[in-house]
Formats: sequence, C-alpha cells, structure tokens
Amino acid sequence: MKQVTIHTDSGTMNLEFFADKAPAHVENFIDLAESGFYDGLTFHRVVAGFMIQGGCPQGTGTGDGPRQLKAEFTDTPHVCGTLSMARSSDPDSASCQFFICLDDASFLNGQYSAFGRIADDASLETLAKIGQVPTRNSGGGEKSTPIETVTISKMTVTEI
Repeated sequence: MKQVTIHTDSGTMNLEFFADKAPAHVENFIDLAESGFYDGLTFHRVVAGFMIQGGCPQGTGTGDGPRQLKAEFTDTPHVCGTLSMARSSDPDSASCQFFICLDDASFLNGQYSAFGRIADDASLETLAKIGQVPTRNSGGGEKSTPIETVTISKMTVTEI
C-alpha cells in the first residue's frame, strides 16, 4: 500500500487511498506523483468552507495531464479531508486536477470520484491552513483565487 505526502510551503499533507473503490484514480494520482508531474504546481483554487484544488499544469484550472479517466463514483462521502478528482461537466474527464474537501460537501457524493483522504491530524491542520489563505475574485464570480501562492514543492510516494 502506498501513501503520498504533498509538501507545500504551508506544511505537509499525508494522503491514504481507496484503491479498492477507485483503482484507476489512485493509480493515476500515484503515477503522476512519482513522475514529478505535480512538483512546482499550485493550489490554484481555494474556497473557504468547501475545498482546495490543485494539480493544474496551467495554474488556472484549465490544464490536463497525460490521460483522462472514466468516472469511478462510489459511496465514499465527500467530508473534511476527502481527496477527489476535479473534472469538467463530462463525468469521464478527470485527468490530473484534484481537490481536498475542507468540510462536508455531500452534494458532490456520487458525482465526483473520491479516491482517498487526509491520513492524520497534522495533515488536517495543514489543509485548514491552506483553506484559510486569502482569496480574490478572478472574474468568474467566485472569490477563489489565492492572493498568496500555495505551491506544491513536491510529492513523495512511500510504501506503508
């Protein structure tokens, strides 16, 4: 079983995965993390009380990775600490962008592929810290663009 640690300028977050529920999403995320794909990218979207989103190679929410994934909707609830894949309106469009819930987001249940979660309390503290970063409106009507850049310096994958 593998664990991924996201190293940011706000602290680290250890992630554990639901390989039995969303195997393609877990494999894709770990593969991207091991290849260094996420190193140097940002959390480009922060919505207080909802989620933080990262993994876009463009830093805008418009970029894709090397492959798109078929949806793996499960009974996993979207609660504080849930790791899930971002996508467009097409359920089979998830690629590289991911989000981590800051609070209950049950309206996403069964509509987004939840494939992991924050593994420990210290990681939840880092999540909360990133979730409190001041944001501004980027023109889309939602105040979600971090004023202070939150960079993913690297991701490390370990066997646990």
